[in-house]
Amino acid sequence: MAPVRVPCSLIRGGTSRAAFFLRRHLPTDEAARNQLLVRILGGPDTLQVDGIGGGHPLTSKVAVINPAVDDAADVDYLFLQLDPRNLTISSVQNCGNILAGVGVYAIHQGMVRIAGDETVVRVRMLNSGGLCHLLMQTPNGALQTKGDTAIGGVPGTAAPVVCNYQNIAGSACGALLPTGNPLDWVEGVEATCVDNGMPVVVLRAADFGLTGLENPAELEADKTLRSKLETLRLSLGPKMNLGDVSAKSVPKLCLVSPPQRGGLVMTRTFIPHVCHNAIGVLAAVSVATACLLPCTVAAGIGPVPAGDPKTVAVEHPSGAFGVRLEMDEDNQVRAAGVVRTARLLFEGEAIA
Repeated sequence: MAPVRVPCSLIRGGTSRAAFFLRRHLPTDEAARNQLLVRILGGPDTLQVDGIGGGHPLTSKVAVINPAVDDAADVDYLFLQLDPRNLTISSVQNCGNILAGVGVYAIHQGMVRIAGDETVVRVRMLNSGGLCHLLMQTPNGALQTKGDTAIGGVPGTAAPVVCNYQNIAGSACGALLPTGNPLDWVEGVEATCVDNGMPVVVLRAADFGLTGLENPAELEADKTLRSKLETLRLSLGPKMNLGDVSAKSVPKLCLVSPPQRGGLVMTRTFIPHVCHNAIGVLAAVSVATACLLPCTVAAGIGPVPAGDPKTVAVEHPSGAFGVRLEMDEDNQVRAAGVVRTARLLFEGEAIA
């Protein structure tokens, strides 16, 4: 059988990396598409030595792009998360890091025309149906990738990509607080379930006998901790309107503790079985939201700035993540914005 060749671009978005494809270049049948993508990225060996995946959930990602079906957006973006160990692909969640790369891809592919020194790329996130407006730097009629913006978890600096999310509360679960409560008691601990772009179970690190400052590798190696966290996740999944989550990549779990560097909160995030060296874009938005809402496990854990909008820093193992939240008179999040960077690494053909 002749090898299959598929046009592909590899793009770093935020602290993640994904293979980008146009939808028309992939099989229309979902099962056939997923089988092809698994062959391209590699598995079941965790190193993905026979594919282009990076041996980690953060680098085993796929973005499928298509021209938007209506005038509300420029492009439609489907995010797919590959689990190389189990050879499964999930479309349950969004990915805000890879979203930043969608603007790079859309401009490189000629799907969006450059318009002045800054170009807005309007993206529909098919995983949730939400919209995000990406503000790309395009001086002198060209996409700028070099700049002085640094983000935790990525070496060096690059041009900023401003991601302005539109109405993302309840993106996967149907409600900002999907259980209907700011606080739930489950398996002997208190938890806050929140979905402001990403379903997250927020937990106090102290309730597990932790400081919240532990190294991610140390936490990941703690089998007792991971077992308890998975029990919590499986119990809360149905209550968050996610059903059986045993084979799903959501909800994420975030252990929170007081900030150490002047931010809003310190975090250690499981995604859901690997401890993140940083924190995902939309997970940071959801956790920051939990800190601002009353009666949650994260309420009052760190200083909340006055006024509106509120720009806060979500601390993580490799730095801090800036989140901008606009609140309405009912203390609901009206809009959320973050700054990421992105870079095209290569483009050509993936062969499977």
